[in-house]
Amino acid sequence: MSDYHPAMPHGAIQEVFPDVFFVTGTMRAEFFGSMWQFNRNMTIVRENGRLTLINTVRLDDAGLAELEKLGTVANVVRIGDMHGVDDRFYIDRYGAEFWAMEGMGVGDLKVDHVLREGGPMPFSNASMFTFNTTTRPECILRLDREGGIMIACDSLQNWVAPDEFFDDETVGKMKDIGFFAPTSLGLAWLQGSQPQAEDFVRLKQVPFRHALCGHGEPARDAMDGYHAAFNRFFQV
Repeated sequence: MSDYHPAMPHGAIQEVFPDVFFVTGTMRAEFFGSMWQFNRNMTIVRENGRLTLINTVRLDDAGLAELEKLGTVANVVRIGDMHGVDDRFYIDRYGAEFWAMEGMGVGDLKVDHVLREGGPMPFSNASMFTFNTTTRPECILRLDREGGIMIACDSLQNWVAPDEFFDDETVGKMKDIGFFAPTSLGLAWLQGSQPQAEDFVRLKQVPFRHALCGHGEPARDAMDGYHAAFNRFFQV
């Protein structure tokens, strides 16, 4: 048996901005004693023919063939401590270098580059915002393109509505809890990582226009919507 998490149903790779790609797949996991099935996203940034995979989602053979047409997989980046089940697959398959924050639960994976604010980034014209108050490491990468593109994991989400990657039982539970809300914060992340208001005071100082998150749809012209969510949850 493979040591890797299996490939699960996913959509096509979309070029959402020039040299920035987005693909939605499936996750099944146990929470609170029951199985949940929902969507999750991988963002791919291309620079000089080199691909950086953020929030990895394992693709099937046809999806991998399409990925390889885009360029050479050079980097795998973990920006949220609650994601990463497919990192090893891509690192092993492509010999990619692994980037992660200090303190992340990476098991026996070798971290080639520690992500730090002000430190090296896997591609140019990028910066990093770190949540300083959370119990689990989490950051956002900001691409200085298209007015600023925030690449987030669980902190920022844009779950507008369920799609084909959810099962019916999970949809019902998530509707009851209030997960489906555009330009919002991750409810499971808020509970599991316990961020404090001061992080969002700092985050409001980072200008951006769009967001590509670990869950939900690409969020365009989204800064005001996220600022409203910061105020709704943290009164900042």
